[in-house]
Amino acid sequence: LQLVESGGGLVQPGGSLRLSCGTVGFTTGYYAIAWFRQAPGKEREGILCISRTDGRTYYSASAKGRFTISRDTVKNTVNLQMSSLRPEDTGVYYCAATVWYEATCPAVKEYDHWGKGTQVTVSS
Repeated sequence: LQLVESGGGLVQPGGSLRLSCGTVGFTTGYYAIAWFRQAPGKEREGILCISRTDGRTYYSASAKGRFTISRDTVKNTVNLQMSSLRPEDTGVYYCAATVWYEATCPAVKEYDHWGKGTQVTVSS
């Protein structure tokens, strides 16, 4: 089972960016998939999750209204669309997965498969 993030880069404040989490070796239908972020000097924090039934849970209040998550069942990817980006959104973004049969997302501590991350820098 592998998770591979892509789409990171440098973006100006107020801009948008779309991250993609490719899944290798499994289909997402039995997993909850989430995006996490680790800012410089800070602990990794959960942002947003999509459950196996496409329920969404925001782990981060700052992401509400700006970030959305979606699943592409053809490409077997989970995407994070970010808009109105702020300098404090800078960090390494990780996708994570766990087998989870519930319709709602699990607690952040439940995730046990991780990608290597992609860097997002929000700066002018």
